[in-house]
Amino acid sequence: MPCTLADAAKYQGFARFRSGSDSTVTIHNDVLSISVSTKGGVITTAELLDPKYTKYDVAKKANFGQVSPIAPGENEFGFIIDAHDRYYDTRELYFEPVLESDSSILMKVTPGDGAMLGLRYTLRPGDSYLVDMELVQENMGEVIPETISSIQFVWNQTMARNELGRVFESQNSAIYYMLGNDNVDNLSEQNNDREDINEAVKWVAYKNQFFSTLIVPRQAFTKADLTSTVIAEDQNAGMIKQMDMTARMEYRSNLANPVAFTFFIGPNSYPLLSDLSDTIQPDSDLKLTRLVPLGWSLFRWINTWIVIPVFDFLGKYIANYGIIILLLTIFIKIILFPFTYKSYMSQAKMRVLAPEIKEINDRYPGKENAMRRQQETMALYSRAGASPLSGCLPMLLQLPILIAMFRFFPSAIELRGESFLWAADLSAPDAIIPLPFAIPFLGDRLSLFCLLMTVVNIIYTRINMQNQPGGASMPSMKWMMYMMPVMFLFFFNNYAAGLSYYYLLSLLITIVQTYVFRLVVNEDKVRATMKANAAKPKKKSGFMARLEEAQRRQQAMLREQEKQRGKKGGRR
Repeated sequence: MPCTLADAAKYQGFARFRSGSDSTVTIHNDVLSISVSTKGGVITTAELLDPKYTKYDVAKKANFGQVSPIAPGENEFGFIIDAHDRYYDTRELYFEPVLESDSSILMKVTPGDGAMLGLRYTLRPGDSYLVDMELVQENMGEVIPETISSIQFVWNQTMARNELGRVFESQNSAIYYMLGNDNVDNLSEQNNDREDINEAVKWVAYKNQFFSTLIVPRQAFTKADLTSTVIAEDQNAGMIKQMDMTARMEYRSNLANPVAFTFFIGPNSYPLLSDLSDTIQPDSDLKLTRLVPLGWSLFRWINTWIVIPVFDFLGKYIANYGIIILLLTIFIKIILFPFTYKSYMSQAKMRVLAPEIKEINDRYPGKENAMRRQQETMALYSRAGASPLSGCLPMLLQLPILIAMFRFFPSAIELRGESFLWAADLSAPDAIIPLPFAIPFLGDRLSLFCLLMTVVNIIYTRINMQNQPGGASMPSMKWMMYMMPVMFLFFFNNYAAGLSYYYLLSLLITIVQTYVFRLVVNEDKVRATMKANAAKPKKKSGFMARLEEAQRRQQAMLREQEKQRGKKGGRR
């Protein structure tokens, strides 16, 4: 592009760098290769070199080529300096490349009078995913007034699709950021979103399901405007999100190195991210592991202190992740065994009491005897040492682990590309059964692990209902219980095969445990124990005493109301 008079007035000494040739310089270490363009001095390509990090190619409908969190034409960033009557945007300049070493590139422009403005990139050696970027300058105080105290940083990226499961990948991709108060937040993962932040921002990440491009400024951004836009599949099947940031930070034209960043361009691996804070900013906690979505506080605690350590430990000795998931499932079921046994014993007690509860219901029929029925039933439970809630509590205690696993498997990059049985990738749906037409919320294919999980879940539901006293006598409840597994089929069909495989194993082990309990637990002994408990004198708890007193008062009030109605009827 030829230099115009307008450019000369606007850019002054920089005007001649508004035109030039666009070329790239590439440097790499063991795990990361980056290419920097002379146009804008921006990283145009960042490719992960680990052979296991291949990407899904929409045209070929298969994994092909390496994952590139930054790809040509999909990423740009730059600095804007608004110096009153002068305006400089590094994205519009052509830089001169200087290869300073095998791992360092300087892109510079020299506007004259000994001034120099440059962008230096240094790729850390070995197996590091970190790239340091510095804004360097010499004698820029002669070009930009020292009264200019801030600079704008603009970053735009069209996030490419990397995974077979596009819907799930899009739903797990978002802009994450850390505020000056150390809180980590993110824009919506499923909808278009915007956030104007008028406070310090310590880092910003364009997070994909399994890979992120993260930028950590040496001095926090003083403000940032973030925008995320969902790209529909029919608009561009190979892209999932448009992510944009405009941020402001402190700047001085008389400093040799006024601005510095560290880029992380790599996988969202929990062990890797947990070690990065001290590497990027010693003695600080950047909370980068938040890029791995493990659920709310309780579920995250379970994942970080129990699931991930066991998973990583098994991964050191076992190469097959299908076997690792099996062993992890067994480990979790061992932890949950006391709760499972407690729940079964509660069901056994309720089955033993079922005939007596039916007798109470027959003895006191109708709505007018509801209070009496409840009183007699509670008295029966108290004498026998049973409680209908004692079976629910153990199940509720297991729920946090089930939810934690639901969050863990879709986030575990270790499963990405790992095959097991018919599943080519445990982090993606094993959708190998074609359907004659697309079904809403299900798609045009069935995932086999999900289908097997649904079938086993229906079997488990039947077994569980047989264990429940009176379960077969409630048809509406029966069909509702059978509908739940079918709903799970729709819900999990597009989820990671590893997650469906885990739930399948968990259900199978639970069924085996149920039959073992049936063989081991003698209900005649349970009945004898409950009779012995009923024979022992029991001191009423304060709660039971208050409940019985409330019931007596209510019954007295009902009798008084009946008496008053009788008197009124007699006067007529």
